[in-house]
Amino acid sequence: MKYTTPYMPPTLTVDAVIFQLVNNELNVLLLKRLNDPFKDTWALPGGYNAEGETTKAALSRIVNSKTGVDIDKDLTYVEQLFTFDTIDRDPRGHAVSVTYMGFARDISESISKENAALFPVNSLPDLAYDHASIIKYAHQRLASKLTYTNAMFAFLPPTFTLTELQLAYEAIIGRELDKRNFRKKFLSLEFLEETNEMRRDGAYRPAKLYRFKSQSLVALSRSFD
Repeated sequence: MKYTTPYMPPTLTVDAVIFQLVNNELNVLLLKRLNDPFKDTWALPGGYNAEGETTKAALSRIVNSKTGVDIDKDLTYVEQLFTFDTIDRDPRGHAVSVTYMGFARDISESISKENAALFPVNSLPDLAYDHASIIKYAHQRLASKLTYTNAMFAFLPPTFTLTELQLAYEAIIGRELDKRNFRKKFLSLEFLEETNEMRRDGAYRPAKLYRFKSQSLVALSRSFD
């Protein structure tokens, strides 16, 4: 094929949407940009994909260098989310973003850069580029994933109460759930198992502790929703 004008490929970038629950509120990892464009504006961790580097390798390098988080050690689940290729998403020119979504239990101690921090998804600051819409899309995908997989294992500690499980679901899907129906549905799905441990919370009677049968992503036998 012959081009009437010189062929100019778009710039390839990689961005990361990293979610964590903080005090039963869904948070996302952001960093304040140090340079133009959008200097001093918060954004998702991201950067250029170098020649000869896979997008997954670029993701690991970028997130670690810009936030201190090691995606292999600190994240419990990572998947490629979507490729965002709106032509005018970057004022410097056409840039295509291969965006990944990751889940974590607690990365607070791993965040070592002063310009990186966790923010509640429901009260985000003004964001650079199209990152507000990317986070919204990722949140929707996450909420949907919880209805047909055991993805919640990536957010909760190894053992937890059913109350803690319900609060985590409510934090992500954004609505309250009926306690009795929630427990009945979850126990019928048979992807949790009881432990021999109990936890006492204040003056309340001890609550049973549960754990996920699998610590990797599996599809449910039927939809939770």
